[in-house]
Amino acid sequence: MNLLGNIIWFIFGGIWIVLTHLFFGILLCITIIGIPWGRQHFKLMNLAFSPFGKSLN
Repeated sequence: MNLLGNIIWFIFGGIWIVLTHLFFGILLCITIIGIPWGRQHFKLMNLAFSPFGKSLN
C-alpha cells in the first residue's frame, strides 16, 4: 500500500512540492546565512518524494 500511495502522491502533487523545495534549497544555499535553511529544504525534498512509510530524521 505504501508503494501505491507514493506513486499516486508523486503523480498528483508531489513533483511540484519536490521542485519547490529544490528551488528554495538552492536559492538559500547561495548565502552563508541561508545554508542551514537550504539543507532543511533538501531534507524535506527527500521526504516529499515518498511520504508514505518514511519519517523525518
